[in-house]
Amino acid sequence: MSVLPFLLVACVVLAWSGPVVLTGARWTDREPVLGLLLWQALVGAVLLSCALSLALSLAAAWPAAHAILFTGAPRSVAAAYGIVWARQWVAAGAVLLAFGGVRTLLALNSEFRGQRAWRRRRASELTERAPRLPRALETDGAPGGGRRGRGPRERERLVVLENSAAEAWSLPGPAAHLVVTTGALRRLSDRELAAVLAHERGHVRARHHWLLQSAQALASAFPGARIFTDFLDETGRLVELAADDAASRRHGRLATALALVELNEARGVFGGCYPRHLSELPHRVDRLLAGERRLSLARRLRLTAAAVAAPAVPIVLALAPGLRALLFRG
Repeated sequence: MSVLPFLLVACVVLAWSGPVVLTGARWTDREPVLGLLLWQALVGAVLLSCALSLALSLAAAWPAAHAILFTGAPRSVAAAYGIVWARQWVAAGAVLLAFGGVRTLLALNSEFRGQRAWRRRRASELTERAPRLPRALETDGAPGGGRRGRGPRERERLVVLENSAAEAWSLPGPAAHLVVTTGALRRLSDRELAAVLAHERGHVRARHHWLLQSAQALASAFPGARIFTDFLDETGRLVELAADDAASRRHGRLATALALVELNEARGVFGGCYPRHLSELPHRVDRLLAGERRLSLARRLRLTAAAVAAPAVPIVLALAPGLRALLFRG
């Protein structure tokens, strides 16, 4: 019997049940990095299921594709992947899966190229406009209290923009920029400013922009697919929590929470009616001040195992007929 229907069923089950489980999980607030890992594993498993289904359906519908896929394989292995459906339906499914694959690649290419061009323009503007911050801020430690002998971080530039609004952000890339405004310098204490910079460094080091761009591309390519829209929403939320944790581990939860309040209080964010990711700021502050303990080691190991198992499911399903034919032939 063909493994193709099982792969398609696994894809549907993962795409439907995964977002339901993960979006309802409260533990992700305590382990945002692990939450991001599970989301990536889930999306990777769905995409891998589609890719393997495409390969097998192409092999079933067209002899040339079959010959390429099973080149060098014993005849018993090729026979184990026989399709019991009508060939025209398999061909239609292959065309549909191929269309989805092309759409995914085009969306990823467009998103990454567009973001790279935007970052280059912004980096060029910053190079022209922004002076260097004091040397004391170009370390991981608090201003004036960093480790002795540590100079500016390699491939990183800290710049200040003349602006009365208190803002801070990062521009990732080969030469990352950490940007703060003069309003932020006046409003934040030294420790709070150090926490803000550590937060932005957390984004840059973890390459959160790659993850966000991938999620945005998939959500744009398939706007009706819940798994991709939830992936985008949860990724945007969890990367901020992960960066908050990176800052709080080095400079304390209180300083990080106060920095969030100081940077966003003037925007009315804490009035309770602000859109999208800014509406999460009160929760982020409460989370930092609450200081909930991490999950137990045993539970973290179980969740990590689940992340590994998710993409393994379609691989095992796809290889099972061939392995069985090899092991039990004759």
